[in-house]
Amino acid sequence: MSTRLDLTQDIGALTARIVDVESVSGDEKALADAVEEALRPLTHLSVCRDGEAIVARTELGRGERVVIAGHIDTVPVAGNLPSRVEDGLLYGCGTSDMKAGVAVALKLAAALRAPSRDVTYVFYDCEEIEAERNGLLRLSRRHPTLLAGDFAVLMEPTDGVVEGGCQGTLRAQIITRGRRAHSARSWFGVNAVHAAQPVLAILNAYQARQPVVDGLEYHEGLNAVAITGGVAGNVIPDECVVTVNYRFAPDLSLEAAREHVSEVFDGFEVRFTDGAAAARPGLTHPVAAAFLEAVGGTPRAKLGWTDVSLFSRLGVPAVNYGPGDPDLAHQQGEYVSLEKIADCERRMLDWLG
Repeated sequence: MSTRLDLTQDIGALTARIVDVESVSGDEKALADAVEEALRPLTHLSVCRDGEAIVARTELGRGERVVIAGHIDTVPVAGNLPSRVEDGLLYGCGTSDMKAGVAVALKLAAALRAPSRDVTYVFYDCEEIEAERNGLLRLSRRHPTLLAGDFAVLMEPTDGVVEGGCQGTLRAQIITRGRRAHSARSWFGVNAVHAAQPVLAILNAYQARQPVVDGLEYHEGLNAVAITGGVAGNVIPDECVVTVNYRFAPDLSLEAAREHVSEVFDGFEVRFTDGAAAARPGLTHPVAAAFLEAVGGTPRAKLGWTDVSLFSRLGVPAVNYGPGDPDLAHQQGEYVSLEKIADCERRMLDWLG
């Protein structure tokens, strides 16, 4: 089946076409090729490629430059391809997170030959997996000037509402130790899995913060996401690992978040495996305020991590804004409203046109 994208299509049809090009994290080449092929003929854009990331830019000498970015990868397919339309809703893997946003950005790139601000469009890979493989992070290291701008919009699913900042995230392993023994003579050993019970009790009793940061309320969470232990069916285990994920508000640095987790599990062996910083809302920045006025609505906090964090580290104020519903992200029954996609396209065209 051809993967060619027709950027003159209706936005709903284009979204469906993009959804039907499978692009699970690490396997985005077919969609990256299609995006590049669609953008290369547009003479008002300069286009470059780094791995499976495509960057297209206007060079009009405008007084401001905005970056519009979206990841092209999805979580693994769960029997939810090809896409289908029912009652004005487009179903399929990645419809909400975030191929609808990618479709809007591609339509803007094709339609806006002379936007009111210079625009950099970024379509990148590997956002849904570990941070070190993130295509936007790779671009920031190899070609930082390509991501320079006065303001950035991440086309993440927000249900058409501006979401400021983002939560930080970290994962840690809480490890309990024991001593192996034959299960028929268990009293000669110490069961590491049993020793993990206090860890789970701490998590069950944990009260998550809901701090207000720059006028937006965030809701933190500290949860077990995996537990492993055991050697064989007749052996008392000598190690158990409870993996926890802490989603923290942007009033904490990554270092402070690690300190908090260490304090919560004081007395246990704690090993941090990965983490990404949060980002403050930044909605008071003049360009962000102008964007908010143009698209309307009441902003809210982004309850999740996005690459707004990376733009924040680069000194570029950024927000999340896209047509998908974040509550549907990664679900087997994921969908997006065709009306919401069209409305997002219209509002972005009005802002940049």
